Amino acid sequence: MTKIQLYDTTLRDGAQGEGVNFSLEDKVLIARRLDEMGFDFIEGGYPLSNPKDTEFFQRLAKEPLKRSRLCAFGMTRRRGVKAADDPGMKALADSQAPVITIVGKTSDFHVAEVLRVSEQENLDMIAETIAHFIGLDRQVIYDAEHFFDGWKRNPEYAAQTIKAAADAGAMLIAMCDTNGGSLPEEVARITKEAAAAVSIPLGIHTHNDAELANANSLASIDAGAVQVQGTINGLGERCGNADLISVAANLMLKKSGYEVLDPKQIERLTELSGFVYEVGNLLRRNNQPFVGPSAFAHKGGMHVHAVNRVAESYEHIPPESVGNRRRVLVSELSGRSNIIATTTKLGLAEDPALMNAVLEEVVRRENEGYQYEAAEASFALLVKRLADQFTPHFELVKYHVATESRGGAALTEATVKLLIHGADGQDQVEHRVAEGDGPVNALDGALRKALSGRFPQLREMSLVDYKVRVINSEAATAASVRVVIESRDADGETWGTVGVHENVIQASWEALVDSIEYKLCKDAAGS
Repeated sequence: MTKIQLYDTTLRDGAQGEGVNFSLEDKVLIARRLDEMGFDFIEGGYPLSNPKDTEFFQRLAKEPLKRSRLCAFGMTRRRGVKAADDPGMKALADSQAPVITIVGKTSDFHVAEVLRVSEQENLDMIAETIAHFIGLDRQVIYDAEHFFDGWKRNPEYAAQTIKAAADAGAMLIAMCDTNGGSLPEEVARITKEAAAAVSIPLGIHTHNDAELANANSLASIDAGAVQVQGTINGLGERCGNADLISVAANLMLKKSGYEVLDPKQIERLTELSGFVYEVGNLLRRNNQPFVGPSAFAHKGGMHVHAVNRVAESYEHIPPESVGNRRRVLVSELSGRSNIIATTTKLGLAEDPALMNAVLEEVVRRENEGYQYEAAEASFALLVKRLADQFTPHFELVKYHVATESRGGAALTEATVKLLIHGADGQDQVEHRVAEGDGPVNALDGALRKALSGRFPQLREMSLVDYKVRVINSEAATAASVRVVIESRDADGETWGTVGVHENVIQASWEALVDSIEYKLCKDAAGS
């Protein structure tokens, strides 16, 4: 087995992606999680670039990582300055990181046009910087920037740059496809040529501008690289970096002869992916391979029919091997197989008449604008209603929402009057009011106040996402809207509900009610 090192740069290269802004606490949480999972290297950032990165290294110096090696990232010394006198070198040393990652120029074009130094000066900058940190008893990884473009342009000089790094004591050369435009066959060929030029190990660092970052990483590893650099979920500047989630899964589950993470940690990849999205307050990519919610979601009736018989007929790996799960989507494109697969999970025996009724109702409601792909809880309630297995826990008498502008701030108040059905057959009226950040938040607050006395478990439930989409935009302000709400339990279980109406507040109310009814039905079934 060949050990492939995972070098994570989510906290530095990933943070350069548009819309990504990790706080100090975010960075610490992500580093701890990666350490727990056994990633080999975690790059924390550039200590001189901002106070947050400086404090990050100070925090981890006091409470070091347990399994991973922490890396501080920086550039070669500036031209005309000794390494020991360069403020950047001092900041890297002060970080106390055991590994220093130094980036330098490989391409003669960048040496001449960007650095504007002689080719020899660039070689001296590389060698002297690395030797400086070796003298401070640090391990050094050399990131050869624009490596593949530089090698294609002038392989002789590109080879000289990595030889200078190796001779100065670097432990590994990371070949960077900085512009992200190389092809897998080019990466494989040049990796082999670079391996013949130096005697130390090689790593691969790719960007996704041609949507080949993962393929290029795998090609380089097959050609001899022993380290892959990338980010969780492929975050990064422009089009992002290689996604270490997909790379690790491919190496462990699709290829043979490679050791990456412990197999138990591979089963946590979906969890890790979601954790980084959640901590960074980032939108998930539903169709992300291996770990996205849609990665093992089946919608076409023919697909579902086949998967129900033989799972691998439309799945390249078992979803559980990466901690994901199979989902059967219900829509107007569904066949009876989708309905059967979904209702089986609800504990309903196969009933041809019920299946037909459900499919007919789904088609009718989708024509009105409903979608159940992200609203499995609403679909479960729909099935229960059609099967005469649903008894509402409460009924709406009326609600009222008022918003006023006061001192430049918009204040919203909601009043809800409910008829709550008791287990003993005695109904109870609750009339409650709540303020909130907008009408939906206020309605949610009033609804919970009215129900919490009878159903205290609702305090464990929270709303985690709220989406609104206009369905028939040609109707302008009279258009119908679809509201999808995602809710979460104390144990981390999530479920989605949907509401559709011309009035966004009424559509939100429908989704809110379904969310609470699903929670109450779920708890009753588990008790």
